[in-house]
Amino acid sequence: MILVTGGAGFIGSNFVAELNRRGCKAVAISDWLGTEEKWRNLANAAFVDWVAPGHLQAWLAGHRDIDAVIHMGAISATTETDGDAVMENNFRLSLDLLDHCTRAGIPLLYASSAAVYGSGEHGFDDAINSAEIMKLRPLNLYGWSKRQFDLVVADRIASGAALPPTCIGVRFFNVFGPNEYHKGDMKSVVAKIAGPIARGDRISLFKSYREGIGDGDQRRDFIYVMDAVRASLALLEGKNSGIFNIGTGVAHSFRDLAEATFRAFGREPAIDYIDMPVQIREKYQYFTEAKLDRLRQAGVSYRFSALEDAIGDYVGRYLSQENPYR
Repeated sequence: MILVTGGAGFIGSNFVAELNRRGCKAVAISDWLGTEEKWRNLANAAFVDWVAPGHLQAWLAGHRDIDAVIHMGAISATTETDGDAVMENNFRLSLDLLDHCTRAGIPLLYASSAAVYGSGEHGFDDAINSAEIMKLRPLNLYGWSKRQFDLVVADRIASGAALPPTCIGVRFFNVFGPNEYHKGDMKSVVAKIAGPIARGDRISLFKSYREGIGDGDQRRDFIYVMDAVRASLALLEGKNSGIFNIGTGVAHSFRDLAEATFRAFGREPAIDYIDMPVQIREKYQYFTEAKLDRLRQAGVSYRFSALEDAIGDYVGRYLSQENPYR
């Protein structure tokens, strides 16, 4: 059995879908559903058990048949300001799972984030080195919480301390794809602009507030969720312990992203540029691009989808359908 925490969320539910696609239905999910439509992320999924996050430790104590833990559960909003809630969910829970998997000898794959890199002034190198990780300056609470847990893992690796038989941190870059619809303002730009484009409306992107970077030319490493999941599972299958970037290795502008979405809907681009909210201007990442050397050295030769192809698939198979869920 494989435990997926955050299994009803965006990336977590795609892990469940991919495991099911590969014939694995012995999946246990730990998550909160709330009162909205998050359950729809699992409407097509097969799983054998469900546990609320608050009961997870007791549940783990009673289950010795777990083959791996895929830990995607977290408060992932980059605008979250409740430090206590973020540390309880993103750090403490991760530490508890790390310790349990170590004691029980269970492989662990956990979600880190490209948010640890902050503005990127120290590059995007996923070296497992505490001194290098400490140089990183996340721009928000979410990124800081992920960096702190990466530090725990890096310190244990460096000191030779006990760890799970396989311990993998995956630093996801800008992931987009089906099942992200419950995320509100944290949805990808593709998901946000799909409705207006389908209706024939114009769409808006943020102006730039950095010299030398044009409006809409802020660049990110956008990765399709199917690719992110499959590359992560390749690491788990290869028993490659460490911390790894999961991105395409190629940065594209938000304008590129928007224009590709217009084309996927068969429309000519119609884009306006609007003021960026003041509260996020100083915390905004203007460039991210995954360095993939360590991923390739680990033997993961997975070929990531080109941006145009990924958006075309997302629009054609999901966003333009009556049922957009995977």
